[in-house]
Amino acid sequence: MLSASLAAAFGTASAFWGPYAAAQTSATPPASSAMLPAVTVSADSEDSGTGHVNGYVAKRSTTGSKTDTPIIETPQSISVITADQISTMGASRLTDALAYTAGVKNFDGYDSRYDWLTLRGFDAYSPGFYLDGMQMRNNAGYSVWRLEGYGAERIEVLRGPSSVLYGQGGPGGMINVVSKRPTAEPLREIQVQVGNHSQRQVAFDFSGPIDAEGKLLYRLTGLGLDSNTQVNYVGDKRQFLAPSLTWRPSGDTSLTVLAHYAKVNAGNSYGFLPPQASLLSSPNGRIPTSTFVGEPGFDRFKQNQWDIGYLFEHRFNDTWTVRQNARYGQIKTDYRQIYANGFVTNNPDDPADPSNFRTINRSVFASSPEQGKVFNLDNQVQAKVRAGDWQHTVLLGVDYQRSVFDQVMYYGEAPTLDVFAPVYGQSFTMPDPNVSARVKLVQTGIYLQDQIKWNDRWVATFGGRYDRATVATDNHLDESTSRQSDHKFSGRAGLVYLAPNGLAPYVSYSESFSPSTTLNPETKQPFKPETGKQYEAGLRYQPPGTKDSYSAAIFDLRRKNIVTFDTDATARQTGEVRVRGLELEATFQPISRLNVILAYSWTPSAKITADSNPKKLGKQLIATPRNQLSAWTDYRFSNGVKVGLGARFVGATHGGNSSSPAKIPSVTLFDAMLGYDFERWSLALNARNLTDRIYVGRSCDTYSCGYGERRKLIATATYRW
Repeated sequence: MLSASLAAAFGTASAFWGPYAAAQTSATPPASSAMLPAVTVSADSEDSGTGHVNGYVAKRSTTGSKTDTPIIETPQSISVITADQISTMGASRLTDALAYTAGVKNFDGYDSRYDWLTLRGFDAYSPGFYLDGMQMRNNAGYSVWRLEGYGAERIEVLRGPSSVLYGQGGPGGMINVVSKRPTAEPLREIQVQVGNHSQRQVAFDFSGPIDAEGKLLYRLTGLGLDSNTQVNYVGDKRQFLAPSLTWRPSGDTSLTVLAHYAKVNAGNSYGFLPPQASLLSSPNGRIPTSTFVGEPGFDRFKQNQWDIGYLFEHRFNDTWTVRQNARYGQIKTDYRQIYANGFVTNNPDDPADPSNFRTINRSVFASSPEQGKVFNLDNQVQAKVRAGDWQHTVLLGVDYQRSVFDQVMYYGEAPTLDVFAPVYGQSFTMPDPNVSARVKLVQTGIYLQDQIKWNDRWVATFGGRYDRATVATDNHLDESTSRQSDHKFSGRAGLVYLAPNGLAPYVSYSESFSPSTTLNPETKQPFKPETGKQYEAGLRYQPPGTKDSYSAAIFDLRRKNIVTFDTDATARQTGEVRVRGLELEATFQPISRLNVILAYSWTPSAKITADSNPKKLGKQLIATPRNQLSAWTDYRFSNGVKVGLGARFVGATHGGNSSSPAKIPSVTLFDAMLGYDFERWSLALNARNLTDRIYVGRSCDTYSCGYGERRKLIATATYRW
């Protein structure tokens, strides 16, 4: 029934838009070029799985197969957020850039430190996001790599397990940021931004050839940000620099060296507010969104990260190609804060007494110093073979990754605080470390994939991978050590039919695994790896002669061996979750210069099917709304004026545990854009949460909630020459 409904829905859509789609041609003006002078890229970039895309619709990607493959031939759900879309929406963070993408949810509300994103109900930030197809691993703690939106050529979302190609990872999918890379044509851009909360930002992007023959290309991208936030005493300061160099001695060989440096000086912007005065209204009202529950001068979040790597490719002939990609990076974090830990009960005889909803308990936490080192190496051999109506693209790869994280953590009690009339500066004693450890993970994998195309109509994808992973933990407090080695085979299979009218139905099966760094309290060894598997069926539609794209996917996703914690904080490996849902996406131009982006996620079942706590059985997975809908449209007039409007609906979600006080209610947020392009200038004013809606954006548990981002205004002036 569901398949029939999907077919009917898309049939109706194609019939409605068909006359407009037929009138379109590939000569439709690019979505973001308007009247600006040439922002040119290499001639073949539009046909590249990693290059710049004019407009909002990418036709090719490397994320879903590690080969440059048309998205319509990939048997798994993929979304590509292009640099043009990022720029139009004024998105500086992954959270903002993915706000109009199906299946993506911001898990933790407003946070100036990280992008807490989930895919199909499962976290995408652990074990880490991807940069140019290589994982930016975070083994433990708070050293989560920050990826800058301004440095991205595109952001790609692959939904569902991806372990066959990438090794350890979560079952919900992966987020891969493709870096801006050197271009054959000169590119020069300077950008200035100002916004509310005293935001000031300067950014630049330069690229072009170094030599006359165009064999040596460069690119230099960077920015500096200085801003306050909606929370008192919490700032957001960032510096980012990304130099890259490409050497192309011939049309068959290329070597690109990329480096990234980022420095962050921020703070905890949500503070773990009590739900009784944030999600719910107390006798004293709700806590203001600007309230800071820490200690000025003590709370801080400082992070330095850098990485350097290369992408090498050599094509021997029409059949054989070899690639080697590598990256080494370091990240250092200095993080400490004081946060709320529930209200003090001043009058236990009268639960409704306003004095019970005024003074908060506080705790102190620190993770300092914390340092991580990550190394990735991926070797690939690709063979393209054609025999009659059959085409094979065979990929054989061996990859290796090693990560080492050192961490010292502190936890203790801090003085109470009147949250409605805070007085800071009370003295307290910093506790002794309760964690001091080194966690090391080494993984080696070998994978094989065959993309088989028959008669230019059928595409079958088969893949298999064998991994061996070792997790070692050195506890410096009790001088104990633990070491566990795991090995796992992961499989993937999919089939796509390419119809002459642009329709492409597909089915697929894929698996995932992720080694655990949590110790079993009985064996003192890490738990077994988490595993996942997914069945997916979908339909894509790309009307011939247009740059429109429509997609639908239904999926059944399961995650096993989840580590959960009993009420006494004892770790148990009994968890299992099953998620089933539907996702719809459409990006199209019904008329010239009008762009429309639609996304809908329906997750009727995201149930906990096994857990050490019986009260959790059958519960809806946290931060997983049953319904999530977004719509964005922008129009560019011939005189250079441009306008845009977006709406985002997030349905109600469940709290963090069985004792959470209430559901987090649904919310609808509006975004807008107004701009003007003339000569070499582009001016824009972007607003997120246009109506300044106050809402809870973080999944609440017994003691803590967090507000979502309030209205954000950004004015941008860009000069290109």
